[in-house]
Amino acid sequence: MHHSARGRHGDSRRRIAVEAARLIADQGMRDYHAAKLKAASRLGFSPDADLPRNAEIESALREHQRLFQAQTQTAILARLRSAAQEAMRFFHQLEPRLVGAVLEGTADEHSAICLHLFADDVATVIALLAERGIPYQLHDRRIRLDAVTDTRLPALEFTAGTNTIDVTVFPRDGLRQAPLDRITERPMRRASIDAVSQLQDPSPDA
Repeated sequence: MHHSARGRHGDSRRRIAVEAARLIADQGMRDYHAAKLKAASRLGFSPDADLPRNAEIESALREHQRLFQAQTQTAILARLRSAAQEAMRFFHQLEPRLVGAVLEGTADEHSAICLHLFADDVATVIALLAERGIPYQLHDRRIRLDAVTDTRLPALEFTAGTNTIDVTVFPRDGLRQAPLDRITERPMRRASIDAVSQLQDPSPDA
């Protein structure tokens, strides 16, 4: 009896994860928590149902893309990574690092290119955009530095061609410690432009 209850429990989490992944992939939802709640509602579960963790959603998303979007998603990912390299060249003096879905390989047509930049003042980033006449939106973003420490950092969003570029501006010493990833709850993966180039065009020995 205990085992069957646990099995149903796991099955409901799996069904919610799969539906949330479909919403993310097909409708461009970016808020994993909102996707879980919407998926639970669509499947007839109550809002206080045991929801899957973000890592379970991410796993289901990768599976969905592999099954239903293999060819198109691969092409979109390559295009986004190429655009990310262009943006990183533009911000080269601020030691840009690629993060998020474009780095992790789960990006789709709805995904922004997310960069971390390192400057002691957000005005440095604004000046670079102003030089090119690039309009932007400025806001702040909550960042989890570790299990107990949050901070808010300036973030800018702008458009380059058909792509949305989303940058978070860290202090210069922020390069030493990556913030926590909202999915894995471990330090976020960051990639330099050389590492992104390797993803695009791995050497034969890799």
